[in-house]
Amino acid sequence: MRIDIISVAPGLLESPFNHSIIKRAKEKGLAEIVIHDLREYGLGNYKQIDDTQFGGGAGMVMMIEPIANCIKKLQAERDYDEIIYMTPDARTLNQTTANTLSLQENILILTGHYKGVDQRIRDLYITKEISIGDYVLTGGELAAAVLVDAIVRLIPGVIGDEQSALTDSFQDNLLSPPVYTRPADYQGNKVPEILLSGNFPKIDDWRSEKAYERTKQIRPDLLDE
Repeated sequence: MRIDIISVAPGLLESPFNHSIIKRAKEKGLAEIVIHDLREYGLGNYKQIDDTQFGGGAGMVMMIEPIANCIKKLQAERDYDEIIYMTPDARTLNQTTANTLSLQENILILTGHYKGVDQRIRDLYITKEISIGDYVLTGGELAAAVLVDAIVRLIPGVIGDEQSALTDSFQDNLLSPPVYTRPADYQGNKVPEILLSGNFPKIDDWRSEKAYERTKQIRPDLLDE
């Protein structure tokens, strides 16, 4: 998979993609992540990328020409399965979306700043809009990092134990059950006996029951879905 990201502040994305699982995915050649500095496409001597909004109001708007020029240049080099705009006024990212995107080959992500992008960019170029929650960040870079992490970890070969990703929270619209490791007894706090029994069908039943109970308590809305 190749993921291109258009950013006003590319430095914000250096650390998230150079550590842990994402770093290993890149080293294995399973994922290629390329960050493009939008200011390189800015207008005039000052490389302008934003302007005041028509109709008045506080806040600057990212201009159409720099973004369109960058997108068109990248489209000339490859076909994108999705061109995604990270914005709080969109559908919230969920596991189903991450699963679907992990099957794609080429993805382009646009990160917003200021009051957002000229609406015509969204109308003309964007194929999917994604939010990571009902709150506003200073820019879309951290949101893009969240999306990339959620996608890349699902690519076969990225995680050593691929079954691990399939039993994560939300894969079956349930939260994960409790998990335990050594020691079996910590200051009188013991691991549930069923997990030590070796009876794997009963362990699976216990985990399913606990996942349902935890979901009902914390996220009952998932059960409605």
